[in-house]
Amino acid sequence: MTARLEGKTALVTGAATGMGRATTELFARHGARPVLFGLGGEALDDAAAASGGVAVHGDVTKPDDIAAAIAACGGRIDIVVNAAGLITIDEPATVSDEAWSKTFAVNVTGAMMVCRAALPLLRRQGGSIVNIASVAAFNASASNASYAASKAALVSYTRTLAYAHGPEGVRANAVAPGWVRTPMSEHEMEIAALQNGSSTEAEFEALTQRIALRRIAAPSEIASCCLFLASDDASFVTGAVLIADGGGRAPPQNRAT
Repeated sequence: MTARLEGKTALVTGAATGMGRATTELFARHGARPVLFGLGGEALDDAAAASGGVAVHGDVTKPDDIAAAIAACGGRIDIVVNAAGLITIDEPATVSDEAWSKTFAVNVTGAMMVCRAALPLLRRQGGSIVNIASVAAFNASASNASYAASKAALVSYTRTLAYAHGPEGVRANAVAPGWVRTPMSEHEMEIAALQNGSSTEAEFEALTQRIALRRIAAPSEIASCCLFLASDDASFVTGAVLIADGGGRAPPQNRAT
């Protein structure tokens, strides 16, 4: 296997579980030194041990915690992956100010603060930012008002980064996953199962019928998208959104003829 990230330092937020953890493990296998930043407690320590990285326990919305994560990178950052995120089930007419503010604080402001803090080091040798957004940024949903809006904002912010810092050799891209089997999606399906009187597995199975590939993604598959965008294989890719939804946005059936 070619080590596509040999000698690079990668700061990954939300690295304790799901897509963040899968990304740190894949990056480590490709020669990167991962710095894992998040609130995962023992799970974050376990993820760091699995990837041979450094764990920094903290909150992406707190400047002091971000500073500690930057310091743990040891004066060099080549890659930033913002995988930290949360989802709230809410609707436009009833979404609370608290839920809206908290969702934006983690999904958008946290990513911005981490990028802002990392940019001085990224600009030294050129680097790559990968923000994990969601197809919710483009697909309407009655029950994801704050989440969808926050992911759309993250996509817009990513494109601003790309334009502003491209002349300095910094690339910025977003991955927009569809359904991925993570603790976050498990929680969503548990809520749906309670509402529908079904089971979590039944809800996941129903989802697959809306996806062209007829399955839910594994976190490792989104990690592979992050690897591509972070590596030199994507050296002329910036300001892009890589949609990885298994064809979930494709028409569910052929047009009648």
